Amino acid sequence: MRILVLQGSPNTNGSTAMLAGEFARGAREAGHAVDIVDVDGLDIAPCTGCVACGFGGPCALSDDMDDLRKRILGSDMLVFATPLYYFGMTAQLKIVVDRFCSANPSISGRHLKSALLTVAWNDDDRTFKALEAHYDTLVGYLNMRDCGRVIGGGCGTPAMTRRSRHLKEAYDLGRSL
Repeated sequence: MRILVLQGSPNTNGSTAMLAGEFARGAREAGHAVDIVDVDGLDIAPCTGCVACGFGGPCALSDDMDDLRKRILGSDMLVFATPLYYFGMTAQLKIVVDRFCSANPSISGRHLKSALLTVAWNDDDRTFKALEAHYDTLVGYLNMRDCGRVIGGGCGTPAMTRRSRHLKEAYDLGRSL
């Protein structure tokens, strides 16, 4: 299986990257090909809502999303990796998700597998609810199949993450595929 991890943290060596790395290690050990894309390093403009794509492409904008779209459509699984920013995904990852608009039929027709990797300092009952609801809606809308999630509460710093159970959970999720 070809797995594409969309790593949405602006901290390339932070807790989210640690989870993504462990997930990838487990998935590779299970025999899968894994690419991690640091979306913060890409030049991707926000969707303008022009609808020139007709919700099926091509997008009127020309930037790094052109290549990323091809990589998404060449994958069997998308992994959304993001720290929690005000109860949602980062703006860097949200821009990418918004630009799915021009590829909706192509993405939904692939019936991709998906997973969510996320971290936050907080770990109370409401911390991840909005992000998980958004992820669930996205997965349903795009005909993806959720294969699991790592909800990394109490991972506000890399040191906290290293001491948590969540790195092993990410590894185990990747290995289980």
